[in-house]
Amino acid sequence: MYYPLSQIKTNLYTNGNEFMFLATKQPYRGNYWKTSKNRYYTGKTPQDMPVEEIIPFSDEEKNNLLPSTVKPNVDSFYNQYDDNSLSYLNLTNPTQPGFPPLYFPTLPTQQDYVNGEMRRYFCKKTNEIIYLEVSKDTYDKLVGQDPQILWQLYQPFNLPWQLSGSKEQVFTTNKNIVELASVRQKLPMLMEYLKMDFTKYYK
Repeated sequence: MYYPLSQIKTNLYTNGNEFMFLATKQPYRGNYWKTSKNRYYTGKTPQDMPVEEIIPFSDEEKNNLLPSTVKPNVDSFYNQYDDNSLSYLNLTNPTQPGFPPLYFPTLPTQQDYVNGEMRRYFCKKTNEIIYLEVSKDTYDKLVGQDPQILWQLYQPFNLPWQLSGSKEQVFTTNKNIVELASVRQKLPMLMEYLKMDFTKYYK
């Protein structure tokens, strides 16, 4: 993707409460750049692959966000979970619960492409077949049982992910990784969650 420098502004950053992916409508946090026509894309520059279009949140959507940058609504939080789910909680202050993880996929860097692989981070709700791709920071909080997050309700896991080589080899390698993790970590329908896209981020 090429744009004249006069038509773009590069190396911008968002902390996760401004933009969402156009394709998935999930929040985006990280570097981005914009065009003179006010279109926004992931990465520091147009050459920072992969490039995905992001769009600004509306005011209503911003108010519905749950990260720490937004004041939590405790009542709306509890409405998301039934009594069985809440029975898993062991919180020292039930009026100030942690928050569920948010969708924040880790995008490959140029160094990842040099290395030929990256690591992707996920979690699965313990009592439901619900998956979410998350950032490394969220993954670390879940593993470390950080009280800021609802670690009691989620099983964190990560996957090595091949990025380069022949497309057929990348597909087979990543497919085998997912199949092995599904069996070893008891992750039903993980392949369906990933939409069988075993060449995602391939370059």
